Amino acid sequence: MTFLIIDLGSSSIRTMLFDESARLIPGTIVRRSHQFVTQPDGASLADAEMLRTQVEACLDDILSHPAASHISAVGMTTLVSNLVGLDVNSHPLTPLYTYADTQSAEDAAALKQEIDAEAAHQRTGGLVHTAYWPARFRWLQRTQPALWRQVHHWQDLGTYVYEQWFGRPVPCSYSVASWSGLLNRERLAWDETWLRHLDVSSASLPPLADYTQTQQGLMDRYAQRWPQLRDVPFYLAIGDGAAANIGSGAVEAGVAALTVGTTAALRMVSREVNPPVPAGLWSYRVDAAHHLMGGATSEGGNIFQWMRETFQLPSEAEMETRLAHATPDAHGLTFLPLLAGERSPGWALNASGTIHGLRLSTRPLDILQAALEGVALRLAAVAQQLNRAERIMASGAALEKSSAWLQMMADALARPIALLAETELAARGTALLLLSAQEGHRLTDYPPQIKHMIAPREAGVRALSAARERQRALYDMLYKL
Repeated sequence: MTFLIIDLGSSSIRTMLFDESARLIPGTIVRRSHQFVTQPDGASLADAEMLRTQVEACLDDILSHPAASHISAVGMTTLVSNLVGLDVNSHPLTPLYTYADTQSAEDAAALKQEIDAEAAHQRTGGLVHTAYWPARFRWLQRTQPALWRQVHHWQDLGTYVYEQWFGRPVPCSYSVASWSGLLNRERLAWDETWLRHLDVSSASLPPLADYTQTQQGLMDRYAQRWPQLRDVPFYLAIGDGAAANIGSGAVEAGVAALTVGTTAALRMVSREVNPPVPAGLWSYRVDAAHHLMGGATSEGGNIFQWMRETFQLPSEAEMETRLAHATPDAHGLTFLPLLAGERSPGWALNASGTIHGLRLSTRPLDILQAALEGVALRLAAVAQQLNRAERIMASGAALEKSSAWLQMMADALARPIALLAETELAARGTALLLLSAQEGHRLTDYPPQIKHMIAPREAGVRALSAARERQRALYDMLYKL
């Protein structure tokens, strides 16, 4: 039994093969890199057709691998909160607007004044923000009315790719739809209150289904191109964050997944029936039975990269040594690391980075330490809202490179952290979901391998708890006037 997993990421497209225990088969990662197009006006765009072409090239290559001769199912994990408008023949009329596109900031602010934002938050699990579809729809209606009228239907990237391959309407999974800000959490249907307010027809949106609803029977040209996949079931796409939680082993109550890449997120899975959404956090779906609760920050490894490019820092090895021996919060700085804006927990549309407490004695390494602790403190604010996280499963290249930063995370969160040895967690989680759907395995049957555990230090917990209060006070002074 072999699973083919397609990973539509924000920086690369990958195809991979996993075995019957959801283990990555060595030598089976095929990758194509890409970049979003960003513009000074806040645009963050991609070309849906170009991305589809890259996916297809990855499939061409992976299917030549010997392990691809016995593929039993295809799964997909995808970046979420993206949107493309299509004509009646399902050809793109618009660019693919990504989650990072902020052109609709003015419209998000206006919508907050027009509706009961907290009621919408509880119905859909999403905030009124540029990352979600409501503000983007309003922006398109306001700024490009002719284009808006030309669009026959709207899709996310994964649904668009499948529709092109099967030549018929394909459902969007509850998982992917939940990142749109338009899915009613209780009814698992497009939210009628939002649709009425935005004057959007549900017929212009994809049908909805659980990820377990499979598609079979590729269009002739694709069946001829990929004969191994002609009659193989394709499972609907899973949101990358949801899939990563499953791949991290953060499935049971009290276990959270911490992911630190370019940005960062802290998430927990829940089987409660429509649990309330804490202020500032979101609630998405893994599937019909599992909620995904948590928060994502716009800061993560991007802060480390900015520090390295901006300041004259020592070598990575020397930085790591000095950070490892630094006394927590001894620099006296308060760092709001909002250089890329804010998502959880405050979602301030005008947020930017701030450093308070600079002195003539402040050195670049002090600022680096304050910046990294600042990111950890922002994640601690998310954890405080979750308030049920007892164990943390951590992953991400940024943490793998710096055990000092991982220690800061443990101190700020006041929880032990397990750094995972697994790679490709979203793809691994998708393989586990396919095993659950096809073979009835529990999502906990194949726990991830752990590289090492790191415990919080009592002195570090005390110091960073005080630092978090200073950071909160600075944030409130700037953004809660």
